[in-house]
Amino acid sequence: MKVTKDQAVYFDYQVRNSRSELLDSSEGSGPMAYVHGYSSIIPGLEKALEGKAAGDEIQVVVPPVEAYGLRDEKRMGTVSRSIFPTDADIKPGMRFRATSEHGADNVVVVAVEGDNITVDANHPLAGETLTFQVTIRDVRPATSEELAHGHVHHEHGHEGCGCGHHHHDDDHEEDDECCGGHGGDSCGCRH
Repeated sequence: MKVTKDQAVYFDYQVRNSRSELLDSSEGSGPMAYVHGYSSIIPGLEKALEGKAAGDEIQVVVPPVEAYGLRDEKRMGTVSRSIFPTDADIKPGMRFRATSEHGADNVVVVAVEGDNITVDANHPLAGETLTFQVTIRDVRPATSEELAHGHVHHEHGHEGCGCGHHHHDDDHEEDDECCGGHGGDSCGCRH
């Protein structure tokens, strides 16, 4: 069976940045799973998997515009320490979920200077060219429930999709955070 729209796809992968540093891998956590054609993984990877079949091994180089986008310096800014809990020890590298008039973003603290805290809302891999080594393990028709939810439902006993945003088949809640990947930041999932 070929990878086409409405197919559930399972694949093992390794992903490296432009410096050949290993960013993420499915080793030890099982294949990544997603429903093809629903933009639940980065566009460059989804395009490369189109038409492939179980057993295929491919290497895919994905430029930033087809991965997590280019860095946008407008997504950096300075906020006041007063928006954080008074007892919070804010340090560079800390990550927070922030809400503004543009919606919710994950932000990372870049610098702390007195009461001024510089944050960056760019995706951690914005601007990166990513190289994926992929082995397709299985391709099957997605169930009607998976198509309705836009993600693969795992058999009983799975913890979740591996992306850190767990869901369970028995709760049937739409979870746009669940991406069917491992780690979220580098696995190829969109979130």
